[in-house]
Amino acid sequence: MHGRHYVSGMVAVRRGVFFLLVLLLAVGLVALVARAMAAGGFTVWEWLTLLAFAGTAPWTALCGANAMIGLALLLGSRDAPRAVLPALARVRPDLPAGHTVIAVCIRNEDMAEVLPPLRRLICGLAEAKAEALFTLWFLSDTQDMAAAIAEEAAIRTIPGAHYRRRARNTGFKAGNVMDFLDRDAGEAEFMLCLDADSEMTASAVLRLVAVMEADPKLAIVQQLIVGRPASAAFPRLFQFGMRAGMRAWATGQAWWQAEQGPYWGHNAIIRIAPFRQHARLEPLPDGSPILSHDQVEATRLTHAGWKVMALPAEDGSMEGNPPALPEFMARDMRWGAGNMQYWALLKLPKLTWLGRWQLVQAMLLFAGTPLWTLTLVFAVLNAATGGGAGTSGPTLFAAMLACWACIHAPKLCGYLEVMAKPALAARYGGRGAFLRGALAELVFTTLLDPISTFNKALFLAVLPFRRLRGWAPQNRADRGVGWGDAARLLWPHTLFGALCFALVPIAAWAWLAPWALGLVVAIPFCVVTSAPGFSAWLRAKRVAATPEELGAAG
Repeated sequence: MHGRHYVSGMVAVRRGVFFLLVLLLAVGLVALVARAMAAGGFTVWEWLTLLAFAGTAPWTALCGANAMIGLALLLGSRDAPRAVLPALARVRPDLPAGHTVIAVCIRNEDMAEVLPPLRRLICGLAEAKAEALFTLWFLSDTQDMAAAIAEEAAIRTIPGAHYRRRARNTGFKAGNVMDFLDRDAGEAEFMLCLDADSEMTASAVLRLVAVMEADPKLAIVQQLIVGRPASAAFPRLFQFGMRAGMRAWATGQAWWQAEQGPYWGHNAIIRIAPFRQHARLEPLPDGSPILSHDQVEATRLTHAGWKVMALPAEDGSMEGNPPALPEFMARDMRWGAGNMQYWALLKLPKLTWLGRWQLVQAMLLFAGTPLWTLTLVFAVLNAATGGGAGTSGPTLFAAMLACWACIHAPKLCGYLEVMAKPALAARYGGRGAFLRGALAELVFTTLLDPISTFNKALFLAVLPFRRLRGWAPQNRADRGVGWGDAARLLWPHTLFGALCFALVPIAAWAWLAPWALGLVVAIPFCVVTSAPGFSAWLRAKRVAATPEELGAAG
């Protein structure tokens, strides 16, 4: 009991340190912007700009704090994952004793893309002489009968695989998983949940099972997920930065969240009994289903006294990323629609205070985008009406640089980690090759961020007037985007960016460019980053190549 109180006290101290760091960063950013504006006195537009910017500060500071703590652990600890997941130290070297079902959630998928990674996983388990401890299940929500028949026929080519399909997809993925656990999971102790584009190695899966067996109070262990080697330029550049950023972010977050960590819905292992008992999701008060189910399920389990923890190790756990900007934007809108439902859940029981904070954190990712857009609008109107003449240029530059550094701190810290570790850099082809990929990704992100932010703001503006009907099937295939399609999708973004530049004096374009340049070039950005020729050039030059790609290439 004394040891448990010590652990609880240590976690409380960690959380106090984290939130103090978030507060200091947020206040510092707002104070720096206010100081830049105060030099010539405040106009009405400057007050509005400062107010909107202050609303974005919590998320910005959260990014910075998670990354700083994560980098300290990644550089200062011999084994960062073990430092934040103590059960790793108690893992036994022998094969697990319990039985695990591997549940793959599918809906209208190209089975020629889904099955090969699973065949590799099954072969890996067989080589480890552990295949008898796992059963592969496909949980289908495909509604088209012809597609379902083809789906089942493809799955039958994997010996020992099981297939189930629901005639009605009540509750969508969460409903399908719970229905499976009630009806078909049998006596299995654990479930490895995978999405259609997930890929895991046998060693990673066996490690997850061993961690669960090492700590009987663990309900979910969520492994870090990195992008699968991508041929198209858009996912190639995007996931290069995301990979570095998630390593630092997840390590820092795991340090202070401890036993009340995240669940991202796939590439995670679940203890079936407590999940079945505590993670059932009732409809929202208006009768609609909960779309972003994963974090709600995690908070229900932690409220019941179970542990949900992250394993911030990237080896052996991958997923696919959207092949082009249109799919990326569509995915963002799906996530935004689900995350913004959390407003209706904050007052419900079965949540700890940290569980409520995690829901708020998920909403902040999207709720801040209208404020960023308003910050830009107010700043442009201020410049257009002659305001800002007395603004301190050096202080404004310092404020913009500090804000940019905090927002991108996870990936910047991830890049620093690789550059500081020669062995890790060697997996990317050496420090020179890695730095070249990092610089390419930062240029890519500088153009993508304004497009993504404005698109989220537009979506949230119309979200209250839309009826949410669940997830649409996803396009996962690489494809080029034509100029006409890009123009039809992105003309509002381009028009808004062009208006911003047209309204401000040319002298103000220097500070406007990081905010709005991506909007002006949104259409060519979309076309070029999906173009087969540009994608082939990046692959040939091995720009932003991942260790998995380089390893496969020999």
